[in-house]
Amino acid sequence: MPSVDSGNSADARRTAPPGQQHGHASSGQLTLYRLRDLVAAGRIDTVLLAVPDLQGRLKGKRYNAKHFLDRIVTGGADMCAYVLATDVDMRPVSGFKLASWETGYQDFAVTPVMSTLRFVPWMPGTAVVLGDAVDHHGEPIEVAPRQMLRRQLSRLAAHGLHVKSGLETEFLLYQDTGDQALKPLSIENLDYALDHTPVATRFFRRLQAGLAGAGLPVEAVKTEGAGGQVEVTFPYGEPLTACDGHLIFKHAARALGARAGLTPTFMAAPETGVASGLHLHISLWRNNANMLSDPDGTLSKSAEHAIAGLLDALPQLGPLYAPNINSYKRYVRGSFAPTTFTWGHDNRTCAIRVVGHGDGLHLEVRVPGADANPYLALAAAVAAMNHGIAQQLTPGPAEIGNAYGAGGTPVPSTLKRAQVAFRHSAIVRDALDADVVEHYAHLAQLEIDHHQRIVTDAERHRWLTRA
Repeated sequence: MPSVDSGNSADARRTAPPGQQHGHASSGQLTLYRLRDLVAAGRIDTVLLAVPDLQGRLKGKRYNAKHFLDRIVTGGADMCAYVLATDVDMRPVSGFKLASWETGYQDFAVTPVMSTLRFVPWMPGTAVVLGDAVDHHGEPIEVAPRQMLRRQLSRLAAHGLHVKSGLETEFLLYQDTGDQALKPLSIENLDYALDHTPVATRFFRRLQAGLAGAGLPVEAVKTEGAGGQVEVTFPYGEPLTACDGHLIFKHAARALGARAGLTPTFMAAPETGVASGLHLHISLWRNNANMLSDPDGTLSKSAEHAIAGLLDALPQLGPLYAPNINSYKRYVRGSFAPTTFTWGHDNRTCAIRVVGHGDGLHLEVRVPGADANPYLALAAAVAAMNHGIAQQLTPGPAEIGNAYGAGGTPVPSTLKRAQVAFRHSAIVRDALDADVVEHYAHLAQLEIDHHQRIVTDAERHRWLTRA
């Protein structure tokens, strides 16, 4: 199928250095002082305090804004720890060390991160702030997605390096017909099209306006090759900020989609032959210098080490960037999703695409699907680069031409294969605490166990009258 996971919107990053693209904080972001003024004026009456869960969703509570200012800002809040120890259905399950029936499902504390405070324009009178999960001694909960990324960034900082990143995600829009049969918003290939239906145009305008009002201006919106498929790219910025913004974006897409009679899905493979990715655009910096490029424009040693680390370690980190059974149905030849761990210059058939030039040179990691939790996917990529830098690994030659026929380590074909590699990898256990490894391996096992018991429509269609 043409261009279903192509990731084409990196054009601006080719011409502008990542460090110059993020710009100044937008008016959609709020300071604590500004929030106090808006609450006093009656313009904001509700504050959402949210933590990212394991699946990359916002979970939390709606607080009366005055109560939030009086009590939560300084005293924090409590939340049941199962928010970070459950499957996508939010079932209380055994087997997690953090929280389970055996622990009595205790609380953890949530500390508001006031730098994330912003308007929620699609919800009247509402602001949102993300929180960090900590234990009652104030220590971070290590399995929390924000902490997972923060820990890998700290490890990278030990090499005197920091990351700048931009996220590019694809998703499908379905028309909500009021029954179970969802129809894609369009049925034809509208890749790069600029003639959209009025429904699509209104949704795009509302999404862009809402995100801008929340301090999250998009870089570009484009339709993709599959029916109803859309790609949104965001400017370069700091990695935690980029991931925080991605969760707000998904919240906006769902809320605004529902009002327009549309259902967005971020499944990696929502239909047979359709693939949606979450591409990570990453550059390595020391002070104000992009460390991926030498003065003559060639790849630096740091770039080679980082690429080699990605190729060596990502095959063993699958549950962090491909967390579901469905995730692995995206890795199909000719889908623009990689099937082997290869790298190349401006080559969309590779897992790692080197793109841009000068200060704009960066790596596009094309392995994560749209269903990935962005914090975990980026944490996996940074952990892999750390591995390559620490071991001073070097990659083989760049792939020229179609990498689908090339060698290289295959992308795991199933979640079970990925989980086994993740749980037993020395590289993974060097990058992550043993408890963290077991936590995410158990999460993967829950998904495997769930699907093992389900009889699908595809099975009935193939075997009902033939068995």
